[in-house]
Amino acid sequence: MADPSDKLRTVICLGDIHGYLTKLLNLWSNLQSQIDPDSFNTATIIFLGDYCDRGPDTRKVIDFLISLPKRYPNQKHVFLSGNHEFAFARFIGVLEGEFEAKETWKEYADNEEIEGWYKGEGYEKMHLQGRIWGGWFDVAQGIDCKGSIFDAAPTFGSYGVSHGSSELMKVVPEDHKKFLADVVWVHEEDDVCIETQEGVKHCKLIAVHAGLEKGKNVREQLEFLKAKDVSVPQVTGLSGRKNVWDIPEELTETIVVSGHHGKLHIEGLRLIIDEGGGLEGNPLAAIVLPSMKIVRDTDNLS
Repeated sequence: MADPSDKLRTVICLGDIHGYLTKLLNLWSNLQSQIDPDSFNTATIIFLGDYCDRGPDTRKVIDFLISLPKRYPNQKHVFLSGNHEFAFARFIGVLEGEFEAKETWKEYADNEEIEGWYKGEGYEKMHLQGRIWGGWFDVAQGIDCKGSIFDAAPTFGSYGVSHGSSELMKVVPEDHKKFLADVVWVHEEDDVCIETQEGVKHCKLIAVHAGLEKGKNVREQLEFLKAKDVSVPQVTGLSGRKNVWDIPEELTETIVVSGHHGKLHIEGLRLIIDEGGGLEGNPLAAIVLPSMKIVRDTDNLS
């Protein structure tokens, strides 16, 4: 008879929620239904970032996330920052650290007019990403968006203020500000098991919203992300695309899991879990390790 202590730990990586509370609740219910209670109630659950924007219920999504540690005290919850949270946090001014606001704008100043950067109360001391997030994108360019490039208008609306209003800085609850300040830019987890064709592998796991850059020292990247350095105009690990798609060659036996890319992509130990992409008609997905099972909010379990 197998020793119960040998049971492999469950790790759940949950993709970009983007303000869709109903999807989140349905996915959570489906995870509970498809994972045995002991495993679910002691699981490590890694939320891959982008909780806000696009969908209508950012405020309620953050309320739900904040409630989890009390409701499931034996779970471990990891809340990664996405590029959307970084911008939201910069707009309302809750991230600690020193930066020169205009230095974060300078490289991208030619985009200010077309991207409609925020120029309301407090803009002089605001980070570039906050100004873009709270600005008004020129939709005449033929790109469908909800207010800003980040589709931030629904987030403002969920807090009862109009898009681009400085009132948001006053009405976001203190526990939400703390949540946005505390989300991590990278998470490392040791001894995560994953089922492969060769059998179960014991791996290190690195979770970062967009990914790690190839050709750059991984340790330096991780140290930068852990430090949450706000002095740069944008954080590649949170907002990169092609340059963070693959696993850096120096990493071996390491799972690298991300959201961000608007795709569900599983290739070896590279896991990209963002099937929803913030689009209303797409499912919200999670991957369960070690089984590699994909669970969606749309799964019909009846």
